[in-house]
Amino acid sequence: MNLIFKELWHRKTNSLLSLLGLAGVVAFFVGFLTTAEAAKRETLRITRDLGFNLRIIPKATNMDRYWFDGYSDQTMPEDAVERLAAQEGIFMSYNHLMASLKQPYLLDGADVILMGVAPTLTSADKKKRPMGFKIETGTIQVGYQVAQRLSLKPGRSVRVGTSEFTVSKCLVENGTEQDVYVYGTLADIQTALGLPGEINEIKAIDCLCLTSDEEPVAILREELAKVLPEARVIQDRVQADARARQRQMVEGKFGFLIPFLLIVSAVWVGVMAALNVRERRSELGILRALGYGSVPIAGIILMKAVVLGIGGAVVGFFLGNGLAVSVGPGIFKVTAKAIETDWTLLGYAVLGAPVFAAMASFVPAMQAVAQDPALTLREE
Repeated sequence: MNLIFKELWHRKTNSLLSLLGLAGVVAFFVGFLTTAEAAKRETLRITRDLGFNLRIIPKATNMDRYWFDGYSDQTMPEDAVERLAAQEGIFMSYNHLMASLKQPYLLDGADVILMGVAPTLTSADKKKRPMGFKIETGTIQVGYQVAQRLSLKPGRSVRVGTSEFTVSKCLVENGTEQDVYVYGTLADIQTALGLPGEINEIKAIDCLCLTSDEEPVAILREELAKVLPEARVIQDRVQADARARQRQMVEGKFGFLIPFLLIVSAVWVGVMAALNVRERRSELGILRALGYGSVPIAGIILMKAVVLGIGGAVVGFFLGNGLAVSVGPGIFKVTAKAIETDWTLLGYAVLGAPVFAAMASFVPAMQAVAQDPALTLREE
């Protein structure tokens, strides 16, 4: 071991370059794994914020009228969403289930769309945050166009059906049909429309993350038919494809970078080891002439790689972790709190990097063993 440390010190440039190569690959893995959870959550949050891309409506819906009016002319029991959510494994395909009741209504002489929404149901084990905005019982939130047309302000009372509601919020301009929506809790709107316990749509997000060419709709419809045969599912393909491609792109990017970086690093370490063997030809020839066998000679080369691997692991861990903790929160602003030091990665690095370095140095070590000491010393 003393000979190995003397060799490291004697050939500083070669040792330093090998160390930097190993530290670089360790730093990448540590930085990637430290920010991986934040990156995953950030991607999920961004794609989630694209909105619901599935609509589950009564099967008897007149689809021509549905696309023309924007809502179903049929209803189904409110417990349909509970039955769907209770199905084992359903959240693998459907998530963020939100029951709603949408109907046209004449509010103070203005045509509006009443929209009653229930709290979203999500997978409890994944602790997903509910989508949408929270509405208090006895209040309504009005779209931009409705507020402008009726001169509504927060705090004003409005009669809907037989009930009085307080305007809690006037929404900003959305630029879509939602500007003529009036939102309330599902129970309040059911009462106002005289449709207790009824809904006409369940909004959801599909979690298959398959693009349209992979036929996700067929899978979704097959699963829904088992639970709610009285309903049908419609997918917003443009939005669903955008979600799927975004997530597949992130996963594919790192799937390409990891093997590429491993190959480059292995070649780098191997070349450094080969150059080291070439520089030490006479030294290795003398050792062989003194009676050192193949195993000790190969051991010297491989042990040097192991020592460099341990050093590279330590340097790479602190470099990668430092960059992840300091720079990561600025990149993943929504999920910055998920970025923190994971000390278990240091253990994995110290175990993995020496093995990786030894494997990359295996061929040069075999070249050192194969050298004929007589020929080597004669050349010197």
